[in-house]
Amino acid sequence: MEKIVVKTAHAPDAIGPYSQAIKSGNVVYASGQIPLDPSTGAMISGGIKEQTARVLQNLKGVLEAAGGSLDNVVKTTVYLADMAQFAEMNAVYATVFTEKPPARATVQVAALPKNALVEIDAIAVL
Repeated sequence: MEKIVVKTAHAPDAIGPYSQAIKSGNVVYASGQIPLDPSTGAMISGGIKEQTARVLQNLKGVLEAAGGSLDNVVKTTVYLADMAQFAEMNAVYATVFTEKPPARATVQVAALPKNALVEIDAIAVL
């Protein structure tokens, strides 16, 4: 299968040697998104709720560039800097994935790029 690089201005540029997403056949593998403003490349202000909303907007931009939407997501992994913020993250997450939510793993990590509070990656089937 062909490996297609997905790139969009509606999500932050990659900050390392990786793609925003890779599309192979009808599957999209979206790299982890952190709460960077795609227009400036800067971390947004606010706490876990605002950061989670920005991360999900970034994922939406990547998936739309691949020809899909958040409705196509079948699996996410959520990385939290502090598991004590799970409930607040989850409340925002639940507003986006309302029907048939994807499978998910959530883990606490020692640190995230640019000191983000949350990072989310996704796999979607178009």
